[in-house]
Amino acid sequence: MLETEELYKKYKGTVAVEGVNLFLEKGESVGLLGPNGAGKSTTISMIASLIKPTSGDVRLQEKSILKYPNELRRVLGIVPQEIALYHELTAVENLRFFGRIYGLKGKVLEKKIQDVLELLGLSDRRNEAVSKYSGGMKRRVNIGAALLHDPQILIMDEPTVGIDPQSRSYILDMVRKLNEEKGVTVLYTSHYMEEVERLCDRVYIMDHGRVITSGTKEELKSILSGEEAILIDLEKHDPELAAEFASDDAILQTVETERGLKLIVPKGSRLLSKIFQIAERHEAQILNITVHVPTLEDVFLHLTGRKLRD
Repeated sequence: MLETEELYKKYKGTVAVEGVNLFLEKGESVGLLGPNGAGKSTTISMIASLIKPTSGDVRLQEKSILKYPNELRRVLGIVPQEIALYHELTAVENLRFFGRIYGLKGKVLEKKIQDVLELLGLSDRRNEAVSKYSGGMKRRVNIGAALLHDPQILIMDEPTVGIDPQSRSYILDMVRKLNEEKGVTVLYTSHYMEEVERLCDRVYIMDHGRVITSGTKEELKSILSGEEAILIDLEKHDPELAAEFASDDAILQTVETERGLKLIVPKGSRLLSKIFQIAERHEAQILNITVHVPTLEDVFLHLTGRKLRD
């Protein structure tokens, strides 16, 4: 349905995006992941026809959007990372403003506003100023503005940043409903790996302006199919303990977590007794230790060497 062809973007001698090829099939939900500075936002902006590539092309059903941008804009909804609302206006007034930009008016517009507010769960707060809304409610209206014209393709750039878990769960359920029940094609970026696990059929991982791998979640996880992850919850972080694990040849990767450490090791390596011995030598108290198969986040760290927020 939508594909990029060797997208390249250069700013004043700096290459932001280099040779990106990706595609979206109709009705898919696709994740686009990468550390900060990987080129995701620039790629999204080119796909959405907001900026022109230095070279390459974006095609909608084989028609170049560089030559015919309005072909895409009629069927595209884009949810920016920053909240793009007028805070002194009510939800209805904001949606009415954006609806008119899409060319909607009269009874058609008012019906779409009503439908979107019901989808957002904000019908009872429709006439309150957005300035009085919580962060999660503002995010929902931000999404609603992109849905008024019934887009076939929805690009969402980190739509749940900085909101409470309840609002986040509501938004994820809403995106899944749009994708599964209404057939909306979704391109989704997030700093929360579990969101991509929950919503996306396929995933592209970018780093340093390039797509470094892509595939279904299962295909990406198979990259580490011969390995397993050991999660260690510690009473407190110990840099020297982490350093010794990192220097051990039997341990493939050591990553600090909020609760302690994550060690990526060869499957069946039986390192638990060694781990306890090292911890005892550093007088580190282990609160809990679990072994599990690698996750999508483990694959991401393996490929990029960086946490998603780095």
